Amino acid sequence: MSLEDRAKATGKNIEGKAQEALGNVTGDPEDKAEGKAKQAESEVRHAVEDVKDNVKKKID
Repeated sequence: MSLEDRAKATGKNIEGKAQEALGNVTGDPEDKAEGKAKQAESEVRHAVEDVKDNVKKKID
């Protein structure tokens, strides 16, 4: 995984955590759900890129 892709995924995770926290503070369930979705998206991105890295290592 490129460093840029990892940074984007980490940024998405931080954004999701912040949005979820805002939803908790304001009591907005939509913000909470969107924040959790962003965090899940980030986890998926990391997992996909980890698989790519492992495949590349095996090929090299």
